[in-house]
Amino acid sequence: MENSHSAAYAAAGVDIEAGYKGVQLMKEHVARTMIPGVVSGIGGFGGLFAPNLAGIREPVLVSGTDGVGTKLRLAQLLERHDTIGVDCVAMCVNDIICCGAAPLFFLDYIAIGKNEPEKVAAIVSGVAEGCVQAGCALIGGETAEHPGVMAPEDYDIAGFAVGVADRPNIIDGSRTAAGDALIGLPSSGVHSNGFSLVRKVFDIEHADLTGPVEALGGRSLGEMLLAPTKIYVKAVRALLDGGVDLHGASHITGGGFFENIPRMLPKGLGARILQSAIPKQPIFDLIQQRGNISGHDMFNTFNMGLGMVLAVPENQAERALKILAEAGETGAAAVGSVVPSAHGVEFTSL
Repeated sequence: MENSHSAAYAAAGVDIEAGYKGVQLMKEHVARTMIPGVVSGIGGFGGLFAPNLAGIREPVLVSGTDGVGTKLRLAQLLERHDTIGVDCVAMCVNDIICCGAAPLFFLDYIAIGKNEPEKVAAIVSGVAEGCVQAGCALIGGETAEHPGVMAPEDYDIAGFAVGVADRPNIIDGSRTAAGDALIGLPSSGVHSNGFSLVRKVFDIEHADLTGPVEALGGRSLGEMLLAPTKIYVKAVRALLDGGVDLHGASHITGGGFFENIPRMLPKGLGARILQSAIPKQPIFDLIQQRGNISGHDMFNTFNMGLGMVLAVPENQAERALKILAEAGETGAAAVGSVVPSAHGVEFTSL
């Protein structure tokens, strides 16, 4: 921009012109996310969105905010920044879809030690990809340069999603009942939780992140750990649009099974999980073996192969699996049932 250079600010470590260049580079990525309802473009002081509320009797806005945590360190070590934005979007939209809310728009915030426009654009390209997968628009964001506070190569990212639900159709777990079938949707790996433990187990600062690992089928440790969090919005929306009576939904994030599944269970009910029905992912076996971690702690920290668990009436389970398969969730499977219990989550091998 004309007359935008500030020699004094640049001497203090902030490059205003790099920020402007970053905005220009990210515009092509943001354009991929434009959906009906977007009123404003990138670069204004606020993001404007006009939702289509036709057919919604009592619209309720549902919001979610989150970051990526210390998985960011892996992206920095590998110098690969184009997937971490998917994680940021996923952590937000996977939460609000548990209420049955269709995501409308997303905003991001990037704090960075030194503004490198190409790096920022790569990060935003991942955010845009996540928004495309979730069917929402990226309508704004902020990049803040923090010289002297963050190391030049460091950055952090957080996001904020807003969706809409019809109040009578909100999923809050209150209708989850004994006998409901539990359906698990497979994860893409570790997702974005437990990375402080992962980094300790593998001594990530000194680990070989790019060489093939036999226990991972020849894939590298870095590739497996950096795999972006799976987004479940379209799968859950397919169930709702298909008329499945979805009683509860749980996003398996920090706290694993023991913290998250009970959040969709009324008092006096528990979840009985058939452990053999959970898809085996070698990365979790490797973490457990290398770290000498108990099974309880693994299921209390990681998703263990299931990123989302849904409760549906038992007589609708088969139809739900068919709809999910048609929506691309071919690995979805019945993994247990809701039972009368005061113990939360229990596992069975039968």
